[in-house]
Amino acid sequence: MMPDVTLELDRRMARARAWDDVLADIRRLDGFADFLRPPRLADLLPAAAGGPVVVINVGSGRCDALIVRVDGVEVLNLPDLRKGDVFDQVGRYLTALGAPPADRDLRPRYEPGTEPDALADITAWMWDAFAERILDHLDGPDQRVWWCPTGVLSLLPVHAAGHHDIPGAAVIDRVVSSYTPTLRALRDARRPDNEHSASKHTSSNAARMLVVALPEPPGQAPLPFVRDEVALLAEAFPGTTRTELGGTAATRAAVLHELGRHAWVHFSCHGSQDLDDPSSGGLELYDGSLTIADLSRHAHRNEFAFLSACKTATGGANLPDEAITLAAALHFTGFRHVIATLWSVGDRTAAEVAAAVYQDLAAGGTLHPDRSAIALHRAVRALRRRSGRDLAAWIPFVHIGP
Repeated sequence: MMPDVTLELDRRMARARAWDDVLADIRRLDGFADFLRPPRLADLLPAAAGGPVVVINVGSGRCDALIVRVDGVEVLNLPDLRKGDVFDQVGRYLTALGAPPADRDLRPRYEPGTEPDALADITAWMWDAFAERILDHLDGPDQRVWWCPTGVLSLLPVHAAGHHDIPGAAVIDRVVSSYTPTLRALRDARRPDNEHSASKHTSSNAARMLVVALPEPPGQAPLPFVRDEVALLAEAFPGTTRTELGGTAATRAAVLHELGRHAWVHFSCHGSQDLDDPSSGGLELYDGSLTIADLSRHAHRNEFAFLSACKTATGGANLPDEAITLAAALHFTGFRHVIATLWSVGDRTAAEVAAAVYQDLAAGGTLHPDRSAIALHRAVRALRRRSGRDLAAWIPFVHIGP
């Protein structure tokens, strides 16, 4: 029997009216006026209050940088950036890191292990294809820049673009880089009404550092330099300004409970990420992985997180437009500033970077998170000088936030 077309049409129209009515009811609620509406440009421009935000769009026909400032958006065409090249370079990058992508479009055009200088080639390509042109277009020296790459380009370390054997021919030589997963996230992190300041926290012990440390994680390789980080933080945050969760106490439930009671947190542990299932990535605690999904279920009003763990700023290859990383999860749930890593880092190196950052940020049991981007920049530049041609030593460290 043929369906009654008129009856089915009436049902669809009734459902559409019901949907519109529900949306109208929701949008009448305080704070929900723009529910399911695209954000208005005027509402997003405050994200650039601290400096330009560079959104890099990669398309089949052309590629552009959208340079967002508080007074508007400028489109800068990137004629040397091509979508096919981006896919090729991302494939090379992931394979160089020992994580060849399953996506056939991202597979490199060479056999793994045949290009020992892949990182140097990729960073040089980024400089030539788009980074130098963008920085030349921006005004003024020594400024801060927020990068917001899109699509598969978001898997590349844009902050490391450059010819690192040529003085001044690199992003790190010219600007202090931060990342933001979206303009809205950066805008929200800047809003004073978020009351992120430690002095405004309602909990009496909120202006404290939570230290989560597992130097000997169950079933995994030991991390001996985690003890150095713990000692450093004990000196920087003495007595009641610090809470430590280590060993059997560093459980998923305990950490989630304490995150809401501390303005600052430092993780020293193993991290994991699955490029094909990024939401399953997590921080490896005593009783299992504290995953991105776990963190995303909770909202906080916190200031700073240092993820001294591997792959905490690594996204997924299958859904690159989705900002699915541990660092982004913490940022979205309310941590204004997050320092994280793009791939596996050495235990000693992580401890050295942490020491340099906290030397800049901490004094007398108090942290100054708004200096975190510059503190990380200085620490990474110093590590770069010591590392010479070993780009893999310093590239992983990134800052997310205002």
